[in-house]
Amino acid sequence: MSDDDKWQNPVAGFGVTFKAMFKKRLTEQYPEQQKTTAPRFHGRHQLNRHPDGLEKCIGCELCAWACPADAIYVEGADNTEEERYSPGERYGAVYQINYARCILCGLCVEACPTRALTMTNEFELADASRESLIYTKEQLLAGLTEGMVEAPHAMYPGTEDTDYYRGQVTGAAPGTVRQVAVTKGEKPEDESVDAPGAKGVQA
Repeated sequence: MSDDDKWQNPVAGFGVTFKAMFKKRLTEQYPEQQKTTAPRFHGRHQLNRHPDGLEKCIGCELCAWACPADAIYVEGADNTEEERYSPGERYGAVYQINYARCILCGLCVEACPTRALTMTNEFELADASRESLIYTKEQLLAGLTEGMVEAPHAMYPGTEDTDYYRGQVTGAAPGTVRQVAVTKGEKPEDESVDAPGAKGVQA
């Protein structure tokens, strides 16, 4: 190596340094300024509901089998006519995701046959203990929106579980409020009141 080459390499390196000194800094003021995520960002999971409030999860455990990090634990249980949480025969009685293990890959979402599991844009999952990173079904289950009734309650009259999976049930069944009240051993105040926003089944 000549003397000229020995001098040229350090000069080229310093050139890169001097160029970077005058560039605009890319510092992000987080958490004061919240970061905007991409629309399909893989964040915290969510267990979804059908439009009438029944849960989409059928306790099949396919998401747990698909998880490469063994972060999901599911226990299925049988529905009964007195206590129905989802269409069909079974529902997810216990559902847990361990975010100390989860790598947010989304393979569980792809494995779900009823579209019960999706991923939100929420990424702030840090906590003070390992135990608090194990999210339960109550934490993952989507809240009730207008027209939904808290499970357990009966399916829409005259429908089958396949109608739910095809998206043909669009709202709460008439009389669902009364059914829930009777199931829980409570006497409804007004027998003529149906569920708010009740709709029928699409043709």
